[in-house]
Amino acid sequence: MVQLYNLHPFGSQQVVPCQREPEQICCGGLDALFVASGCKVEAFAVQGAESCQLRCAFSTLGRVLRMAYSEVGDYLVAIEEKNKATFLRAYMNWRCKRTENSRVCIRMVGHNVEAPFCESFRDQMSIIEIPLSEDPLCISCCPMKGDLLVGCTNKLVLFTLKYWIINEEFSMWDFERSLIIHIDNITPVEISVCVGYVAVMSDLEVLILKLESDPTNGEKVKHHPQKTNNQLQQTEDVSNETSQLESDFVICLKPMELLGEKCEQSGISVKLESTGLADEKAKYSNVQHLLYRRFAPDISFYVLSDNIKLHSLQLLPIHQTGLPPDGKGSSQEKELLSLFCFFSLPHVGYLYMVVKSVELLSVYWYPEKSQQAVLTPQFLHVITSQSLQCFTVRCSAAVAHEEDLHMDTTLKACPPVSMDVCALRIQLFIGLKAICHFKNHIILLTKADPEAVSEKRESPKRLHLILFCSRKDASVRRRISPIAEAGWNLYIVNTIAPLQLYKEMSLSVSQGATEVAGIGGFGAKWDYGILSVDYSNTYKTVKTQSCIHLLSEAHLLVRAALMESSRLEPAEKAELLEAFKESCGHLGDCYSRLDTEQSHLALPYYKMSGLSLAEVLARVDWTEDSESQKYERGLIFYINHSLYENLGEELNAEVAAKVAQIFHVAEPKQLPHVLCSPSMKNIDPSTALHYLKKLDTHESSPVLVTLTKAAVALKMGDLDLYANEMKSRSEVKLLYGFILEPRLLIQHWKGQIVPTELAIHLKETQPGLLLASVLGLQKNGKIGIEEADSFFKVLCGKDEDTIPQLLVDFWEAQLVACLPNMVLQDLFFKLTTQYIWRISRRQCPDTIPLRTAEDLINACSHYGLVYPWVHVLTSSDSLADKNYTEDLLKLQSLICGPSFDVSSIIPFLELLSEDTVAGLSAHVLCHTRLQEYEQCIDTLLERCPEAVIAYANQELREEHWVLWWKKLLPDLCQKVKCGGEKHQLYLSSLKEALSVIAVGLDLRDFLNVLPEDGAAAFFLPYLLFCSRKKSLP
Repeated sequence: MVQLYNLHPFGSQQVVPCQREPEQICCGGLDALFVASGCKVEAFAVQGAESCQLRCAFSTLGRVLRMAYSEVGDYLVAIEEKNKATFLRAYMNWRCKRTENSRVCIRMVGHNVEAPFCESFRDQMSIIEIPLSEDPLCISCCPMKGDLLVGCTNKLVLFTLKYWIINEEFSMWDFERSLIIHIDNITPVEISVCVGYVAVMSDLEVLILKLESDPTNGEKVKHHPQKTNNQLQQTEDVSNETSQLESDFVICLKPMELLGEKCEQSGISVKLESTGLADEKAKYSNVQHLLYRRFAPDISFYVLSDNIKLHSLQLLPIHQTGLPPDGKGSSQEKELLSLFCFFSLPHVGYLYMVVKSVELLSVYWYPEKSQQAVLTPQFLHVITSQSLQCFTVRCSAAVAHEEDLHMDTTLKACPPVSMDVCALRIQLFIGLKAICHFKNHIILLTKADPEAVSEKRESPKRLHLILFCSRKDASVRRRISPIAEAGWNLYIVNTIAPLQLYKEMSLSVSQGATEVAGIGGFGAKWDYGILSVDYSNTYKTVKTQSCIHLLSEAHLLVRAALMESSRLEPAEKAELLEAFKESCGHLGDCYSRLDTEQSHLALPYYKMSGLSLAEVLARVDWTEDSESQKYERGLIFYINHSLYENLGEELNAEVAAKVAQIFHVAEPKQLPHVLCSPSMKNIDPSTALHYLKKLDTHESSPVLVTLTKAAVALKMGDLDLYANEMKSRSEVKLLYGFILEPRLLIQHWKGQIVPTELAIHLKETQPGLLLASVLGLQKNGKIGIEEADSFFKVLCGKDEDTIPQLLVDFWEAQLVACLPNMVLQDLFFKLTTQYIWRISRRQCPDTIPLRTAEDLINACSHYGLVYPWVHVLTSSDSLADKNYTEDLLKLQSLICGPSFDVSSIIPFLELLSEDTVAGLSAHVLCHTRLQEYEQCIDTLLERCPEAVIAYANQELREEHWVLWWKKLLPDLCQKVKCGGEKHQLYLSSLKEALSVIAVGLDLRDFLNVLPEDGAAAFFLPYLLFCSRKKSLP
């Protein structure tokens, strides 16, 4: 359905001072307007809303049949007819044509200009002759690259625009014929080209192709074999039969729409023929079919051929500009974001998006027969014989949804491309024949019918009038040239600035049904309803979809204007950005107050508006009876998400109380969550407690209400109420409540972690509950690892480099809990480095640890039993500081555990000196885990010989059993020989070692391992034991 509004997109108009009746018009660039009459082309400079001056005029070879202008290269190309022959010529450097008799340079396409002629070419117009083997039927210029596409009967010829640098002082534009596209079974009436995309249109067919250079990305070209003589004869026979049938019958093919590879079913074959230089790589070698559409004529109109033909084929690119890749030069590179294709039947127009995906965006139903249309990023302008119609388009919406990854999320929103299009204005004009568009100018050619002209000459009192309305002036002064008496005129209608039209759309729109009463036959497609809405005020109370629709149109208008930001002045861009935010605010208001399925869109629109939560709430109409006021889902959704996202905004006490009242009425189960938001910190605690007491236990989680009451009681300083609430639930249920609402403990404010008053109080009174609660939050994904560490540091008032004991307790609890997403080695690293750091500094924990080493060994498999020889080693130091004994035991237990990676802490062992028993035990333990047993034996023999046998009994087993007689026994014998203060310790260790070895070896082997210089009397008892052990039972 097309909705009709009575807006004013057209601002002012002026008459183009043509000397002869125009036959062809075209325009483009910044100020270029071309008018062709017979064998003459006039070029006008359009500057501003009131200035249109003749720049130059030049003669053509013949009558101009078609012409097109390219901003890239600043050239005009024309199909000209003379003596029933057609020619294709391009006019370069036409701005240098001072007078009609000025000299011009004529050259063939691809002609190499010699250096002596460069100077003469510099300041004169250059005409390029482009010869073709077939007569040209239609032409098109690429709006982004300036390439030229020429349509002939069975083929399209692509000329690439080249910029040749002849020498340091002279350069010029030229064309190179690079590709021929052979197309069978379709005769082009109109064509359009844009950076490799080609659209071809016949009377009732449209074909869109994509030219590609990479065969992996495109569809392989179908190489159809050449027809033989028999095939040609059969084709001629079929053609003759068809012609004979057409003379007696009307043959209508059924309508068809094919996408992608299915386009091959259309019967149209496409073949590429590269015609570039042999030493250059072909730019296009493959073709991909995108769309084929065929229409069936209405038989009732068949006698009127104009009623069944397509017209106004156009490819519209949406691009962004930037500096060239090398960063040099003043020209800007254009990057294609999206591409749209428009074509139209007399009573309906079609708009497709053809980049990335082929999709029909909009269908435009006209109230009367159309003659021509032009598509712009903001509007579709359509002319009929009696009116100029302005429709909205969905190009900006399609680009936004396609390119922005954050679109259609809680961050950003954009009106859907499926939204009904609307006609902003149907402006009456008499005798419209042609239209073209550039910048904010619409060029209109009007011609009165011959009967109307003769009647006007008979009745001189009748005037050739153009009915025209402006929002600023109800009547605009007409400037009618004397030639208007001949029945034709050429007008420039200036569209108003997007910002001005936006203001009109968003402030007030009034439309009566009488303005569309003359439109007949389209009741199913047009909305005739009377709209009288003041959108700045009335949309707050009027609950219709119409206000959303028109405000969405206004939003898309501003969005489309911002897409062309490269052409905007800084001040104009700033105003548009402000209007964009304002439109987002209006849409947010609509979705937050209207009962609609899309109410969730209030959140992204309010975000894009830049309005704060307090500013949004200030726009709400509050009633005196707050209990009976109805709040729509959109407003609740927005407030709820805003409070959850911690926007860093503090609501004052009054606004916070209103928020609490809104949720008490509309969403009572969310009230505890709302009160836990840091934005609500200024609410009066008594007010919060009042609403919490009114909550029904079935409306919200009872334990969550209990914890929220306890938190409010702490703010009030009522410790008795706090204690009663906390005692009313078990610790397990309290833990569940904290998981439901983490902000009871942890809040974020402007990127910083802020512990709540409840968390601070629990730290002093119930640290175990606090620890278990944070662990539960981490286990349920409510808090990250780094976030939890920062929370405990902030809670304990420590800086980033200081680790409080409560955080160490939390790390130990994580090991005990064995969280699934936990990285064990990272946790081991944190704990061992902290243990080592405190042991090396003999520093006591700042608080009493919640778990002892024995508790951890009994509760966690990652803490292993400390080896017996370690106890022997540590007990040898009677002067050990008991303050860090627990840290040492935990460190030893971790190293003895099955999961610990010893190599990760070797560099940190340097903090522990081997001169201390603590350092010695850690070093020996680590080297033992690395199976460096010989080094450990040497260390123990030197530092603690009383522990060496216990160490050997524990570690020298199985494959390491041989170290008893290969390492330990020789070393002990050597120590005994040397004597010294520890002689007795070495001697007793030697006896124990001999006893163990005598049990493990047979007599011969045992005899071989004994030292040759030893006393026989000393070793005899062990030899006797070894010889008798076989006889033992």
